[in-house]
This record gives sequence, C-alpha cells and structure tokens, in this order.
Amino acid sequence: MLLCWAAPAPAQLVSAGSTWKYLDDGSNQGTLWRDPSFNDATWAQGPGQFGYGDGDEATVVSYGPNPNDKYVTTYFRKSFQVANPSNISALSLHLLRDDGVVVYLNGQEIARSNLPDGLVQYSTYADSPMTGESEDRFWFYVLDPGLLVQGSNLLAVEVHQNAADSPDLSFDLALSDIPPPELLRGPYLQLGTDQSVRIRWRTFSSSDSAVLYGPAPGNLNQLVSVPGHTTEHEVELTGLQPDTVYYYAIGSTSGGILSGNDLQHFFRTHPPAGENRPFRAWILGDSGTANTDARAVRDAYQTYTGSAHTDLWLMLGDNAYENGEDVEFQAAVFETYPEMLRKSVLWPTRGNDENSEAVYYGIFSMPTQGQAGGLASGSEAYYSFDFANVHFVCLDSDTSSRLPGGPMLTWLENDLASTMQPWIVAFWHHPPYSKGGHDSDVDADSGGRLRDMRQYALPILEAYGVDLVLTGHSHSYERSFLIDGHYGYSTSFNPLTMLIDGGDGNPNGDGAYQKEIGPHAGTVYCVAGSSGSISSSGSLDHPVMYTSLRSLGSLVLEVDDLRMEVKFLDHQGQVQDSFTLWTGDTPLVFSTTGLFAGFMTSLIVNGADPGNAVYFLYSLTGSGPTQTQFGVMDLTMPITQLGPVTADGQGKAILSTSIPASAAGRSVYLQAFELQGVGVGRFSNPLTEWVH
Repeated sequence: MLLCWAAPAPAQLVSAGSTWKYLDDGSNQGTLWRDPSFNDATWAQGPGQFGYGDGDEATVVSYGPNPNDKYVTTYFRKSFQVANPSNISALSLHLLRDDGVVVYLNGQEIARSNLPDGLVQYSTYADSPMTGESEDRFWFYVLDPGLLVQGSNLLAVEVHQNAADSPDLSFDLALSDIPPPELLRGPYLQLGTDQSVRIRWRTFSSSDSAVLYGPAPGNLNQLVSVPGHTTEHEVELTGLQPDTVYYYAIGSTSGGILSGNDLQHFFRTHPPAGENRPFRAWILGDSGTANTDARAVRDAYQTYTGSAHTDLWLMLGDNAYENGEDVEFQAAVFETYPEMLRKSVLWPTRGNDENSEAVYYGIFSMPTQGQAGGLASGSEAYYSFDFANVHFVCLDSDTSSRLPGGPMLTWLENDLASTMQPWIVAFWHHPPYSKGGHDSDVDADSGGRLRDMRQYALPILEAYGVDLVLTGHSHSYERSFLIDGHYGYSTSFNPLTMLIDGGDGNPNGDGAYQKEIGPHAGTVYCVAGSSGSISSSGSLDHPVMYTSLRSLGSLVLEVDDLRMEVKFLDHQGQVQDSFTLWTGDTPLVFSTTGLFAGFMTSLIVNGADPGNAVYFLYSLTGSGPTQTQFGVMDLTMPITQLGPVTADGQGKAILSTSIPASAAGRSVYLQAFELQGVGVGRFSNPLTEWVH
C-alpha cells in the first residue's frame, strides 16, 4: 500500500485493516448516523479492506440485488480511545477510497474526496470513477488534533459509488498521531522572469518563510524572509541578474534551513525578452495519473535530457486525477516530479479534471499583471510570458468564456498585438482538432469546448502568426501539418486552401516548415495528452494530422534563434516524431575566417516552374568589410556559385540563380562557404512563390 509520504511506521490510533461496523442494506441513514451517540448495535462488522469487485477485500459488502443498479452509499463506523488528547500534537489520516468518500470525526467532517461541494445526500454520486493505482493508494490528510476528545472518539465514513453499475468499491483507513515529515511539499519554482522568481513550499508546522540564495552551495549570501506564520510558504526573489544560475535553500529565520544549499536546489533566471538564447522546454499533457505510466514518461525524459538543464516546463491540464484535489496534486505533481519542480519553473493550464478552483489557484502562481512579459490579463486562468525570443500564451478552455468579445479572447487579441517576439506558442487543454479519446467533431462530452476553441480562438491566433499550439485532453499524440484557416468540422478541411505545407516538417525528410513572420503563415497543432495514460478509443484519423500515435510520452521543445524543433519522446526514450519550424529570416552567424561548413538552409522546389531564377535577399553586418561566397545545391547536382558578395558592414545584396529542372521535388540547400572577415548575416525567405 502506497502512502503519500515516507515515514517510520506510526503508532496508529486506528490501523489499516481494523474492524469496523458497517451498513450495506441500501437504506438512507440521513445524518444522525454520524453522531457518536448513534446506536449501531444492529450493524454488521468486519475487518478492512472493505468492498467488492477487486478480489482483495477482507470483508465483502453487498451492493444489492441488481448489479446494474447498485446501492449508492455504504456506511462505516469505528470507535477508538484517547486517554489524554493534550498529549497529541499531530493527527494524520490515511484514506483508501473507491469511488467517493466523506469522513467525520466526532460528528465533524474532516475529509472529503471525489464528491461535490455542498450537501452530500444518500443519492449523491461520486464525481468520477477511480481507476488504476488511484484505487489502491492511501491518500494523506493533515488534521487538527484539537478535534479529539478524552475517552471514546468516533470515526464515521460514507462511501459513494460513481454510477449505478460501478464495478467495484473499496475502503480502508488509518489514523496516526505521529507527526509527518516537516517538509510536506516542494520546494517548487513559480512565475520566473529575467529578474525574479517565486519559491513555494508547504510545511507541517507553521513558521515564517525564508530563502537563502547565492552563486554556489555554501555561498548563499543573500536572504529574503517573509514574516508571519504559515504552512503555505511563498517567497519572491527580486533584483536578480538575467540568465544567471542561483543556488538556494528554504526554511525559516527561527528554524534554519529545511532543504537546499546543495547542487540539486538551483534555478536559472529567464534571459531578457527577445534574446536569441537557445533553450529547452518540457511539455506534459494529462500527466496526473500518479502511476507507473507517468513515472515511465518522466524517467524517459530525464534520461534523454541528462545533464542538460530544462529551462521551463508546461503542463497542459488534467494535471491531477481524478478531480484535482489537493491530495491528488500531492501525488501526481509534487511526489512525481520533485527534482524538476525545484530547479525549473512550471507553467500550467487548467484541465476539466481540476474541479476545485480553490485548490488549483491556491497551488500555482500565475502572472496576472504581465510581470513575465505580455499584457496583464487580470486572471490566473489565462496569461502570457516571454522566454528568450518566444512569447508563450496560456488560455483557459475549461471555465472561462470562450466567446468572441469575452474577457479572455479580448485580452488575447490585445496581448498578441503587443508582442514583438518572432515566435508565438499557445497552450491550453481542449484540442481544436482530435480523433483520439475525444472527437473534436462530436465534442458532446466536453461541452463544446473543442469546437469553441477552434471556431473562436484559432482565427485570432492565426491572424497574429501563432507558430505552435499545444493541447491535451485526448490521451494520444496527434500532430498536424503546417495549416491555416480550418475552423470547422474535419470534413470541411480543404488542403487546397488550408494546407500551407503538407510535408513531414523534418529537415532530413521532406524539409522543415518555413514560415514568414506575419498573419496566416501557418500553424502546427499538437495534441500531447498521453503523459499519464493512453486511450484505446478514437480513430486517430483527423485529416489535418501528419501523424497520430497511441503511445505514452511527452514533448521536447527546443528553440535556437529562428529555429524551433519539437520532438515526441515516448516512455521508452524513443523519438517517435519530430518536426522543425523556421520563421522569418534564416539565421547565419559567423565569427571565423576560412572554410565554414556548418550552415545550410533547406528549401523545397515544388516543380511548378523549376527553370526560373531563385532570389535571396542577404544583409551583412559586422565590424568591417566582409566578403562571402554562396552557392545553391541539392544532394545530386553540383554547387552553382552565386558570389562573391562584398558588403561594407551595412550592405545588402540580391543573389540569384537558376534552379535546374532536375531539382524539381528535391531539397535545395543554400550554403555559405569561404567566409572572410567577421560578421553576422541573415537570409530572408526566398522571394519566389514556388520555393518555400
């Protein structure tokens, strides 16, 4: 049995497997049964675990005469003795439940899981079914020991099914008076900028909050403390240097260091917005299963990235199943990704399974005032931030208005109009295109969210040149061609008008996707909802998709100046799909003399008019006169020389060549060679329509 934290075996007030009184006759017991004075003499009794349908029950309870109309609620009561409550300084509950449960101590509710807020009646169904490892996990709650009384105490539990034909039920419980570890959660990094970061953590005991930081472990020469006692700690470090590594430790001014001051606790501030610094991001979708699948995806990425730092990571929603409760976030996020959380800033979006607004927004810190770049949204549900030369936009496809003229889409248009970044990446939960576990044509089970995002958000994003859209929800991997203007059902997709590039986007295959900076230049859409589980349903045949895979995995996003590469890394560490985008000018940077063999830019000749000339506008800047030669070639024909070209430091030159007919349909490369002098150059996109 898996506990939510590791600790020595506690001295239990109530042990797992204890004997309980229970009532499984389908009757409605109202509320009096919770009271310690209630007479349960006629109830049956037996040892835990209780339930049916799984085969691991010590006591099998009844679901009634009809397997398709099972009893909704089963009741449990357990009394235990406490000699002196004043001697108990801690109280923790370990709860196994399937499906929903409410726990009362001496008549007062102390825990609720997988049931709606408000009044819970006998006929109230649980919010969702429990599946996989979530059925067998003991969930951990910290309780107020002041609820205990001297002498006899009473635990009362009601277990609710999710549906009339639910296949199984499970319940067991342990109550401990041994304090848990002092550090219950974190540290984890939030809301990073080029000059600041927030560090958060949770403790068992209430204290002030303090962070030590500095250039190296053992040299943490700066202190930021926040007065006031709390168990939910959040400290903002400001006045930091951009793109700089800092090491840190967390704790309190009275208690000292709780964690850190080692090589595993560090962060790197963002580079300034617009800076062309290469970086890597990790993207997880629907990762909240807290199971072996999620851990396999995590381990595959950790092996892949090795010692290379992950600059930031995104979660695409459904980050904690089944309902986004605090205990579920503890297992699915904080216990699954502790290493990544303490060294890389996490940027989340909310999915349909994060049902508790208070929990989700209580855990994460989002930039509502444009602190990290972009315009202030005034909402933690949707926001934007800059990292290097990428503008990231997080939208809320679940609870915010998705209608034109609403607050979110009005902010979106204003935010995109204000950014000068060459790259734009948008992410949210519900995919505009999918034929996986969810169908973007049907969308009945998602309340029109997929349709709304496709019809109302995509035209705004594409009008402002969005390059990449990342979503989850369907538990599969689906990746589109470079497309534009498709806002209807899948049957309305018209390749003649909506397909910008029908290739694979791979420089070693059909060639990278080449984009202009500007409106309607094409977007790639990725559904990456398989970081915790895969769905067996769905045809995986949406016409906008280049590839669709029923495979566990995550995305690796790498940006280097005007080149963006995205890889789908499966749970075994294999790259199952990759594509590359070039946007605006294709960069060439050099600072050496002599032969330069490291640069090629790929162009595709579509064969429409291969005898025409191809033109390239080239600008050259540097510390002095620079001479460069250029040529074009493909893998079968010789180089056709275009140079030399000489510029005086601010010069421009138009280069032209005639592409032979034999090159039709081939990848054509523009290559720089025999560089002389020092300079920086950029190639514009080709000026003819038949090369892209």
